[in-house]
Amino acid sequence: MVFSSIPFLFFFLPLCLILYYLVPFKVKNYVLLAFSLVFYAWGEPIYILLMLFETLSDYTLGRFMDKAGDKKGLRRLFLAMSVIIDLSVLGFFKYADFIIESVNAAFGTAITPFGLGLPIGISFFTFQTMSYTIDLYKKEVSVEKNYFYYLTYVSMFPQLIAGPIVRFSTVNEELHERNIDFDGFITGGLRFLKGLFKKVLLANTIGSLWEIIKASAFAGDSGISVASAWLGAVCFTLQLYYDFSAYSDMAIGMGRMLGFHYLENFNYPLSSVSVTDFWRRWHISLSTWFRDYVYIPLGGNRQGTLMQLRNMFIVWFLTGLWHGAAWNFILWGVFYGVLLAMEKHIWGKALQKLPRILQHIYAMFIYVVGFVIFVFDDMAELKHYLQIMFGFGGVPLMNENLIWYLRNNFLLLILGCVIAFPVYPWIKGKLEHWTATCSGLMRSRTSAFVLSVMLIFGYMGLFFLATAYLVNDTYNPFLYFRF
Repeated sequence: MVFSSIPFLFFFLPLCLILYYLVPFKVKNYVLLAFSLVFYAWGEPIYILLMLFETLSDYTLGRFMDKAGDKKGLRRLFLAMSVIIDLSVLGFFKYADFIIESVNAAFGTAITPFGLGLPIGISFFTFQTMSYTIDLYKKEVSVEKNYFYYLTYVSMFPQLIAGPIVRFSTVNEELHERNIDFDGFITGGLRFLKGLFKKVLLANTIGSLWEIIKASAFAGDSGISVASAWLGAVCFTLQLYYDFSAYSDMAIGMGRMLGFHYLENFNYPLSSVSVTDFWRRWHISLSTWFRDYVYIPLGGNRQGTLMQLRNMFIVWFLTGLWHGAAWNFILWGVFYGVLLAMEKHIWGKALQKLPRILQHIYAMFIYVVGFVIFVFDDMAELKHYLQIMFGFGGVPLMNENLIWYLRNNFLLLILGCVIAFPVYPWIKGKLEHWTATCSGLMRSRTSAFVLSVMLIFGYMGLFFLATAYLVNDTYNPFLYFRF
């Protein structure tokens, strides 16, 4: 079940919110837990046992760690057991077949892969439960003594299967006491709708164009051109951004409606001026997780340049591998690790002296090429598409198909590019300024009322439009479900 689906929007979420708001506070976590388990079981009924196993083992080892008090040896043992169990489960289900297939390809063996399906969201909830035991070991959080509350933290359906990665420290206090009010419901609801509109009206529609262009690149009588290939790469970049940031918007919004405050996961990353800037803005919860739990413990930048480069390589190798069991993800991670190292030690200062528009172009070029590496898990297809993009595919610079793509999707593409930049906050600020300064024309309460009515009708119109798209269109993927 995806958030942008009729069953979720009109049945699951309303029923959950109604029951959640009706029951007393001491029962709310159990209502949320029940709906979260149903949500996960909807798509993965058997793998819910896997999540229960991971949460029970980390909860139990956390209790043992707490009982150990200041005995560092015991605490370290329980932490090691927790991390080994979590990474073993993740490694087996996500990477066992990849390792077997790589060994077969390298040595000509014929080992039979397990053929196991990937549990949805395993990378996200594994990192969440690991953050609990690591922070508990460092005494940065208090032990959770109620297993069902801990299971609620891990399994909360807003962020269960595609993030953001919510650390226990973020919601620890709110599991036991939180403010659930009308303002939070409205704020969260509007944030959820914002994400829904981005997903349905932008990600899905731009993604459909990407699928057409990608198919043309591998057609026998290829209608692709160099410019079309670049257009396709831009379309996938926009699709992935709107798809994932929309999911984060909806997760943060639903969390707010339930009384939880999740941290932001995106900050207009496509407006970046460098690779470093991009990764401060894209998938923030993952970047900070690797920084705090891998990069800093390895020594960070405290042990000289060579050790810092080693640490960066490890982090970005693991970042690529985290995204999927395929060589293109590893290549993607190394691609960014090398560029970040180059920025930091070679051309970073020179880049900052360039006009800002050139900095934007530099960053855009890199993340668009990066997402081409990201999307093709078949290395032959990746090579073919990159050859086309850089003029080595034996195709024309432009063709009639490009004109057709642009003519039929011009407004959509312009809208997608513009909204990827911080235009919405700018417009919101202008409207608030207009509301505050128009008292000479009308009473401030009246102007605020007019603005509110405009927003209500705007959101209602977009909601009906999004619903119509969902009813009539079957192309509605959530790209990060595969991770």
